[in-house]
Amino acid sequence: MTRIAVNGATGRTGGAVVDGGLEREDVDVVVGFASEPGERDGVPIRPAGEAGDALAEFDVDVVVDFAAPAATLSVAEDATEAGLPLVVGTTGFDDDELDRLRELSETVPVLKATNFSRGIQALLGAVEAAVAALPEYDLELLETHHNGKVDAPSGTAGTILETIQRQRDVEPVYGREGHAPREDDEIGVFARRAGDVRGEHELVLAGNDEVLSLTHRAEDRGVFAAGALDSAVWLEGRDPGWYDFTGVVAGE
Repeated sequence: MTRIAVNGATGRTGGAVVDGGLEREDVDVVVGFASEPGERDGVPIRPAGEAGDALAEFDVDVVVDFAAPAATLSVAEDATEAGLPLVVGTTGFDDDELDRLRELSETVPVLKATNFSRGIQALLGAVEAAVAALPEYDLELLETHHNGKVDAPSGTAGTILETIQRQRDVEPVYGREGHAPREDDEIGVFARRAGDVRGEHELVLAGNDEVLSLTHRAEDRGVFAAGALDSAVWLEGRDPGWYDFTGVVAGE
């Protein structure tokens, strides 16, 4: 059984990781970290500043992180000092913060993903194939998330964009306003924030009097929690390095 600490344990997705872990037989969520201490379904929640001591106290095997970039790096430093693998689902890092995470992966295994949905992995494959097959079609990318999400566009939208750019040289245009004729080499990227939407992403390919729409919608955050927990089990015992969710899905 993999003993897991959850950073961001009182957040939307971090809380789902705690809840999901309590229902599984292959993991044991033993402690969580958040800005305010307390308890969630019997799991003690400690301040993130106490992570170093708590990782040893609770004999943690893997840290799963869904927090904010600064809190992620703080706990990641403690986890690295303890020699523990990291599963990072936080998004919104700047270049320097990502560079620091990559530096830590030279010491411990770090699995970084913008989305832990197996459906999104299938979508990325479909996006790559469709963009390659329809090189002259216009591209538009739309994502929708809950009204509390602070980074825009979403990390998953960024991953979809990177997948597209491996096939075509397109320049993202983040929203349009005023007189804004469309250029052949652009892709519109749009972010909506409303209600409690878990996550929806759509790529539209249009041309030749037809429209192809590739869409993924998450109905419950448990989808992401399950993928993150699968990743924690998969990552335990691996060599230091930088990993992604594709290896987990492929069962490599």
